[in-house]
Amino acid sequence: MDLFKIISDIEKVDPEIYERLDSRRRVFKHFGMAGKAVTAAVLPGLVSGLFQRAYGQTSTLPADIVAVLNLALSLEYLEYYFYDSGLKATNLIPSADRPAFEKIRNDESGHIKVLRGALGSAAIPDPTRAAFDYSGGRGTMTGPFAAALVNDYALFLGSSQAFVDTGVRAYKGGAPVLMPNKDLLEAALNIHSVEARHSSHVRTVRRGLAASQSGQGATSIAGDLNNLGGKTGRPKSWISGTDGGGPSPSTTPSTAPVYGPGNPATGAPTAIFYPAESNTTQAGVDIVANTTGVTLTTAAASEAFDEPLDPATVKSIARNFVVATSTLFT
Repeated sequence: MDLFKIISDIEKVDPEIYERLDSRRRVFKHFGMAGKAVTAAVLPGLVSGLFQRAYGQTSTLPADIVAVLNLALSLEYLEYYFYDSGLKATNLIPSADRPAFEKIRNDESGHIKVLRGALGSAAIPDPTRAAFDYSGGRGTMTGPFAAALVNDYALFLGSSQAFVDTGVRAYKGGAPVLMPNKDLLEAALNIHSVEARHSSHVRTVRRGLAASQSGQGATSIAGDLNNLGGKTGRPKSWISGTDGGGPSPSTTPSTAPVYGPGNPATGAPTAIFYPAESNTTQAGVDIVANTTGVTLTTAAASEAFDEPLDPATVKSIARNFVVATSTLFT
C-alpha cells in the first residue's frame, strides 16, 4: 500500500487535505523520519489515525466517494470473516495451505482498517460474523455451500474463488468512475491486481487438489466443484470463458453470475457496459478473427482480457451470502 498515493487520491477531491493533516512539508518529513518504524503491521492504524484527524466529520467527502468506499468495505468484511472462519474451523485447511490463507485474511483486515479510517463516521458499522451466511442460503444456513466452513476443503476453495473473482470484477467495474482522476484510478487498479493474485493462488490450490484426488497430472480444464469432486475439474489460474458456470455445486449454479454479464451487457464502443467473461471483442475488435499471425480459440481470446462488473450485479451476488435481515449490499 502506498500511503502517499492514498493522500494524493484524497487531495483530488479535497485540496485542503494537507492543511487538515499538517503542512505538506511536515507530513512528508514526519513519515521520512519514521522510516523503518512504519511497518506493514502498524500502517493501517497510522493511516486511520491520520484520516480521523483530517476529517472529524466526513461531510467533506462527496456522497459518491462514500458510497464507493462503503461498498468496498462491505466486500472486505465479506472476505475477512470468511477466511477468519475457515482458519478457525477444526481440520478444514491443511497445515501447508494455512500460511497463505492467513496472509489473505490479514490483507483483508488491513484493507478494512484503512477504509474505515478514510470514511470516518460515514463508514458502515462492522457487520460482525453474524451478518454472513456463507452457505449461500441468505440466512437459512443450509445453502449449497453449507459444508464449506465445516469439513469440505474443496468447497471452501470454490467459495473463496467466487468471492475473489467477484472482487476483481467489482474493482474493474469502478474504474470508469475514476477516469477523471488518474491517481485515484491507479490506486484502485493496484487493489484490483492484488485481488487477482489472490484469485490465481486459490485457483492454483484448487487445481493441485484436483490433481491429488485424481492421481493424474493437473491440466487446464475449467470445471465446477462437481467436476472437481469427480476428479476431472482443474480450473486454470485465470478466468476462461464463463468458467464452466463458476465453482458452484452443479445442482445450484449460484456463482454463475460471477462470470456472467452485468447491466448493461452490451453497448456502443464508447459506452460503459459489462459483458460476460466469455467476451471476445475488445474496443470493437473481434480478437478471434483479427489476430494477425496467431490463431486464437474462443477460450484463449476470452482469457486474454478480464471484464468489469457493475455495482448492482456485484451486490446481487453478494446478497446470497448475508442473512436476510442485513442491510449489506442493498
